Amino acid sequence: MNTPLTPGIPPIAAASGLDQRATAVLRELIEVYVQTGEPVGSRTLSRRLPLNLSPASIRNVMADLEEAGLLYAPHTSAGRLPTERGLRLFVDGLLEFGDLSEEEREAIAARCAAHGRSLQETLAEAGQMLSGLAGAAGLVVAPKGEAPLRHIEFVPLGPGRALVVLVQGDGRVENRVIEVPPGLPASALVEAGNYLNARLAGRTLEEARGLVAEEIAANRTALDALTTQVIEAGLATWAGGGAGALILRGQARLLENIENLARVQEIQALFERLEAQETTLRLLELAQRGEGVQIFIGAESGLFSSAGLSVVVAPFRNGQERIVGAIGVIGPSRLNYGKVIPVVDYTARVIGRLLG
Repeated sequence: MNTPLTPGIPPIAAASGLDQRATAVLRELIEVYVQTGEPVGSRTLSRRLPLNLSPASIRNVMADLEEAGLLYAPHTSAGRLPTERGLRLFVDGLLEFGDLSEEEREAIAARCAAHGRSLQETLAEAGQMLSGLAGAAGLVVAPKGEAPLRHIEFVPLGPGRALVVLVQGDGRVENRVIEVPPGLPASALVEAGNYLNARLAGRTLEEARGLVAEEIAANRTALDALTTQVIEAGLATWAGGGAGALILRGQARLLENIENLARVQEIQALFERLEAQETTLRLLELAQRGEGVQIFIGAESGLFSSAGLSVVVAPFRNGQERIVGAIGVIGPSRLNYGKVIPVVDYTARVIGRLLG
């Protein structure tokens, strides 16, 4: 039998054992923290809260919230900061945000308009817009290219490595670095390119991959084993998961106001991980976990191991209602969630309409 919730207390707060006073203190403290990024003291809260509580009473409530694992003291001052658990409770049950105004919707639609621009340019502009609005890094997992292919080329980079250059029919160019057999002659790279270009014309990447795989499996090629390896490696770089390139905008915002060298190094390591294809697939997987916007605080996303960063991401769909990409932001955990969440949600919907 379910116990009735206390009137006036959000369900998740009540489930966590918070009374109305503790809920109000936690919500107000996080609202102030989001604005300032600084520890919040009892005097600040007593001036802002409508509950007529003294600073001493608020300190007692803050001590209870700290004991519950929702707040912590970064140093010996009286100020407190929310823990990841406190932020999660805030986002899940205490956050208040409204719908976007008509003017805001029109502004987002105008920034995402595709007139005279390629899809990649449109998505990059959307990521730049989110970066500016959120004060964070904007990210877009672009759809895999499904346009007919025009040309593929293998360029030697040195022992054991080659660059694959793929030119799509709409003019987009994608590059990947692959490993090739040691001692591979340059002629094998040329032969691999010639073989694929003879089969690319008018076909999408998936169609070309299927045809090549069928020919190799049926042993209907005159290629030697090394050249076949190159072809398979080149095609495999675009395989899997349904995710295309990751577009990042505003990365420098993550490095603003960071004095701790370890934090700078951690964020630089994050940038390196974001360049990896498996991270692109991970972002798309996070976006697909549920309907609408997904919020991951601290280590919840699996993209970084320590506190201080959050991911807000939403999937977008094509005309067949299939999820083909994602858009969102990576930023400090004190993101203005009430503002960022509806903007990310609406931007994903706008991009979906463009793809439809």
